[in-house]
Amino acid sequence: MERRTGFTLVELLVVVAIIGVLIGLTLPAVQSVRESARRSECSNNLKQIGLAAQQYHASHGKLPPGNSARTAGVCPGRQVPGVDTPSEDRANWAILLLPYLGQEVLYRSYNHNEPNEAPINKEVRETRVPTYVCPSDRDTNVLTVPAFGPAASWAMNVAYMPGSYRAVSGKSDGQRFLDASMDAEGYPADWRGPIHLVGVYGFVPESFKAVRDGLSNTLMVGESVTKTNPEMRTLWAYSFGHYSLSAVTPQSRVLSGDYAACRAAGGPGAVSPCRRLWGSFHPAGINFLLCDGSVRCYSPEIDVDLLAALATIEGEEVVVAPE
Repeated sequence: MERRTGFTLVELLVVVAIIGVLIGLTLPAVQSVRESARRSECSNNLKQIGLAAQQYHASHGKLPPGNSARTAGVCPGRQVPGVDTPSEDRANWAILLLPYLGQEVLYRSYNHNEPNEAPINKEVRETRVPTYVCPSDRDTNVLTVPAFGPAASWAMNVAYMPGSYRAVSGKSDGQRFLDASMDAEGYPADWRGPIHLVGVYGFVPESFKAVRDGLSNTLMVGESVTKTNPEMRTLWAYSFGHYSLSAVTPQSRVLSGDYAACRAAGGPGAVSPCRRLWGSFHPAGINFLLCDGSVRCYSPEIDVDLLAALATIEGEEVVVAPE
């Protein structure tokens, strides 16, 4: 009888097992390469933002304001003593940098004479700008209604497209912040960062000359993502408070990249610091743009007092930004 050649069932199972082992060995390496590419793209995004900020400074002699608020008024959970009129926020730093990021047409569609939440500014609010999105961030194509501020109080619940980066407004103590009109009062002047709220309490945009701590030792923009509570995430075009800029609080819980975990950890200032958390989906750490245009990746385990010192422009702390 003629003998037929081929694989036995046992041999086939062995081959399948070997292939499975090889896939198991190579998959982490492939994922690592992909993540490395995403982190590099994120770093390049921040470098582009840095170049745009430098071009804005060259044109205007100053950096863009974090949020140009016309009035300090009533927002949900943010009653300003003696004020009973609605709060009006206008363009923020991310909107003002659009012309320098190849988004001139989108920038021209924004009406600076109307509130940020006005219907006429819907196109800007609902547009995804690739430079403002880290490729490792999640659900960046999903329109989001914020939990706080004027947009949350409008009858139709105004939605925004997410972003991944917030400007650094300075240092805080967990209760006072220069990124929200109500909290700015009583804020120590030497706590301010390069990009912060202007227009309500007499604060004005900063120039590079004001960065006395050194451009290479001062943070400008950083990653801010959250694994939970999407209504608290970064919304690049939203001009209210912490949604597009944040202070650095010397509390380790704000580097979790997870709003729910930050709240659960507890700490001074109730939940306010958690709204301004910094975080990233990169295993290596959080990318930050410095005022000199460089980008550095800092571990979530970084000394929070050091990070807070790097957030000020003239705190005169004796620190050097880690490489």
